This record gives sequence, C-alpha cells and structure tokens, in this order.
Amino acid sequence: MATLQKITPCLWFDTEAKEAAKFYTDIFSGAPAASAARKSEIGRIGYYNREGFEIHNRPAGSTLTVEFTLDGQSFIALNGGPNFKFTEAVSFTVYCDNQEEIDYYWEKLSANGDVGAQQCGWLKDKYGLSWQITPKILTGMFLDADSENSERAMKAMMQMKKLDIATLEKAFNGKEEAIPAY
Repeated sequence: MATLQKITPCLWFDTEAKEAAKFYTDIFSGAPAASAARKSEIGRIGYYNREGFEIHNRPAGSTLTVEFTLDGQSFIALNGGPNFKFTEAVSFTVYCDNQEEIDYYWEKLSANGDVGAQQCGWLKDKYGLSWQITPKILTGMFLDADSENSERAMKAMMQMKKLDIATLEKAFNGKEEAIPAY
C-alpha cells in the first residue's frame, strides 16, 4: 500500500472492517474503468493486543484496523464496536464517465444495501455507508450559465434514484421525456 495521505477517511465498523475493506476493494478493482495506475487494494492490518482490553473489550489478535485504497484514495477501516453508525451526513461520491460505470457501481455497492428511500444517485451499502453514484457531466449541467438548462437537469435528477445519463442530457437540452423509475 502506498504511503497514507495527509487526510485519510477512517470508517468505524463494529467488527466488519476486514470484510468491508475486501467488499470495497473487490468492487473498485473490478470496475469497468479500473486503472492499474490507481489501485484498489488492502494494505496493512493492525491487531488488538492485551493492552486496553478493559476499554475496548476486543480479544488480543482480533482485527483493529485495515488500511485500504479505492482507486488510489486511502482509507482506514476500524473495528471500534457498535457505539457509532454511519449516517447520510457523510457520503462518498463516485464520479462516473458513462452509464456502464453508473450501473456497475450502483449494482455492486447497493447489493444487500438500501436504495428504497434514497434519491438523486444516493444509496446505502450493506454496512450503512452512503454513496453518491454520479455522472461527471452532471456538475457541468448544474453550473451551466443557462439556468433553464440547469433547472431541467435538476428536475429530472430529483425524480430518479439511480441516475440515467441519457435522460439527464435530454432534460438539460430541453427534450424531456418521462423519467425512468429505478
């Protein structure tokens, strides 16, 4: 694993740090646009020892932390116990070049997760972590100088769960159709 970045997200799990790191690295390694230059892999694994058992209640030798990278971005997964859960207040955005990537990440990350109440490209994975699966072109649509184009794209996006690039482009260009239900 590469040297850790200056700022590295730490994801708190109950006991699933290693399982989650494998889940995420498998998804990002198998992505349609996966780049060998920007690896997704598990790095060093740290283990609890006897010290501090009265506080952490974890047996010596059980997994404490897992360092991993997703498409070159460093993360740490921590088995910290059941005290804290993920919320939508923090999410990770995956910018996609095309619909194939959107479909891939949506399918893989939402497997056994929650997309029911989510909107606008958001989903929760099976660990409760929120992700935004977003086409790269959407940012440009929202920043377009023609506010009518931006408004149509926003209106179309607000009606979707998984984002559909063709529908967003049609809306942006004033050729709106019925929004697909995903």
